[in-house]
Formats: sequence, structure tokens, C-alpha cells
Amino acid sequence: MIGYLDIILRLVIWFLLTSDISVPNIIIGVSVAFLLPRSATSPARLKDWMRALGETLVAIPQAYAEAIEIMVRPHLREDITMERVKPQRTPGLIFLDIFIITFTPKTIVLKYHEDGWYEVHWIKRRSRK
Repeated sequence: MIGYLDIILRLVIWFLLTSDISVPNIIIGVSVAFLLPRSATSPARLKDWMRALGETLVAIPQAYAEAIEIMVRPHLREDITMERVKPQRTPGLIFLDIFIITFTPKTIVLKYHEDGWYEVHWIKRRSRK
């Protein structure tokens, strides 16, 4: 059985994409949430989802601060790093991790590698020499 947290994530994404909370759209969204293919991984734990939600709430003010910092002090250096995916992540949690990384203006996930790595592009201030 598909986890209720995965259904909620799919519905939230559906409502964000459609911007419509009418009864027909809710019926379509619930249908889509149940018809999308399921993953073969074990269901996520509520503790992991709460931690991801907390990271999302922290990322919002961080994004504003980084946007102001980029406007005030230019960032001229770019780096690409590989970051390890947290252990035992379901596809829904991996999606949220990528969203959190990409939400902040200084970072973007370029690629998710199936062997458990994110390729992340960073902009940084030029290091003083």
C-alpha cells in the first residue's frame, strides 16, 4: 500500500502545479496520486518527513538572506561538488532534498546519480588571496 505521506506530497505538488482547489481538480489530483507508479522501497518514516519539513522551513529565510547577499556582495566563484544522499531515503524524500538544495539562490542540483550522490552547483564569494 502506498504511504499516506507520499500521497500527500503528490497532492501538494498537484495543487501547486494546477493552482486550483475546485472539487473536480481535487478528484483528478487524488486519482493521479493513486495512479502514479509506486516505488519498490520501504515506506518513509514520519520522523524523516518531519525533519525534511523542518529543513524546508529553515530554507525559506535562508533563501531571502542569500538573495540579499548576492545583490549586495557579488559572488564570482563557482564550484561543483558531489554530496552524498542521506541514508535510507525514499524517492519522495530525495525529491524534497533536491527541492531544499535548489530553493536557495546559491545552490542548484545539476544531477541526481542513482548510486546515491547529488551533483550540486554553488556560487561563492571570491576567496581573498
